[in-house]
Amino acid sequence: MPQAPARLPGMTTLHASCMHFSELYSPLSALPQEPARNDRMSDTISISTEELAGLVREILNKAGFSADHAAAIAKTIVAGERDGCKSHGVYRIEGCLRTLKSGKVVADADPVVTTDDSAVVRVDAKGGFANLAFERGAPALVEKARKLGIAALAINDCTHFAALWPEVEALAEQGLAAIAMCPSYATVAPAGGTKPLLGTNPFAFGWPRPGDYPYVFDFATSVAARGELELYRRAGKQLPEGWAVDADGKPTTDPEAALAGAMLPFGEHKGSAISTMIELLAGVMIGDFTSPEALDFLGTTTLAPRHGELIIAFDPARMAGGRGNPQERGEVLIEAIAGQGARLPSQRRFAARRDSLSKGITLTAAEMALLEKLKEKGLDAVS
Repeated sequence: MPQAPARLPGMTTLHASCMHFSELYSPLSALPQEPARNDRMSDTISISTEELAGLVREILNKAGFSADHAAAIAKTIVAGERDGCKSHGVYRIEGCLRTLKSGKVVADADPVVTTDDSAVVRVDAKGGFANLAFERGAPALVEKARKLGIAALAINDCTHFAALWPEVEALAEQGLAAIAMCPSYATVAPAGGTKPLLGTNPFAFGWPRPGDYPYVFDFATSVAARGELELYRRAGKQLPEGWAVDADGKPTTDPEAALAGAMLPFGEHKGSAISTMIELLAGVMIGDFTSPEALDFLGTTTLAPRHGELIIAFDPARMAGGRGNPQERGEVLIEAIAGQGARLPSQRRFAARRDSLSKGITLTAAEMALLEKLKEKGLDAVS
């Protein structure tokens, strides 16, 4: 096999046997970074990943989250901003605090990992956010996948961010292929329907690429993530056509009407079928909420959803069973795709990561003002 190229900025060489899984997310400060600075011309501020992580942890700690939960949640939020995924960045903090204030998430939950001789690892998140539950259960998942060739991690009773790429990317950096999925709450109409029944139900996949960023995708099975609708609403912009219907089942581009109605699945019946599969596998099969049940539990879509999550990890070499080198063959395919000029999934995200790690994360003045308000007022800042 050709020698792997030098590691790219923001990448890590990881070994589960000697590392806690809280470290598996790409480091927040892999390159030297400048301290926060204002850009008066564009009304933005540049802040290092370390500074933003510290600020987010401080906000979450003040709100009442335990140190472990605050650290795990902050990693995902900062990773979202670092990688240009605004819908899973700073915007999500208010939802965390609002969910805590409502009593629908346990701020100091201590996830319990259960494992046996089977290929299944279970984590009872005890009503806390899934971020810490994944960190606790992932080492056993990696160990079983390497031993058996395939293993599954079922996380139950968790409150979720619906950002799955940090998890499959962390597993890919361990040399494993991985898929992850979870329900949400009922906000999406099935193909041919007009009323919310399915969740946005994200699905993610990661494939290891030695010496390079892994091949990763993470998408909602709705036309867009629900957070995108909220960002359109806040920006006062109209939605693209085909994203949603209003409460009467009529097509709409008004984000307010869409939020009161239903989103649509991507690819019509294809997205609807995949979304239903996720309800069955990551809800019914692991003994946790489906999206309608999650909505019944919460009573609103303004809080982070409560449900389960299913992650399946594969050891490519063990699965290949000596029939060729899966890493080398995978590279042939991936390079052939890129060779046609096609953009690989997550390439924009990785480009944003490189930029953030060298120049800092760019936040708007409004985002910084929100962070300062949350830092000062804690739970009193949300209703």
